[in-house]
Amino acid sequence: MLNVAVLMGRLVADPELRHTTSDIAVTSFTIAVDRSYVKSGAERQADFIDIVAWRSTAEFVCKYFRKGQLIAVQGSIQTRSYQDKDGNKRKAFEIVADNVHFAESKRDGGTAGSGYGSGSYSRTDAPMPSAPAYTSGNTGDFEEIPTDDDLPF
Repeated sequence: MLNVAVLMGRLVADPELRHTTSDIAVTSFTIAVDRSYVKSGAERQADFIDIVAWRSTAEFVCKYFRKGQLIAVQGSIQTRSYQDKDGNKRKAFEIVADNVHFAESKRDGGTAGSGYGSGSYSRTDAPMPSAPAYTSGNTGDFEEIPTDDDLPF
């Protein structure tokens, strides 16, 4: 079975950190995701997707993200059933975030004070390192592998 969701959109409000009764960090936030098509003569539409992040991922989101900022989320779709105040059965769909990434550069920041470059965070509690930038080098830095040797694979 496969349940994977990958989304990129803008936060519609500042995320707020909460804690469960057992002191587990959690945040819920909504992102606006533009639809890929536009009806002729109409404005581009957006879908508003609810996201839930737990533990250190929730803390990361609340510390570094603000309203209007572009965010990339990878997670899984979760459904919940509940009764509204009138007793009607309802179903909620949301994304449970496994990985969260900055999706814009510091210069492109969605809000003042966002001030953060590329980076990401996942449920593994370890920030993903940025890829190294190789700005110089020449062909003399590489060695040709002889093709007459037996390769170990």
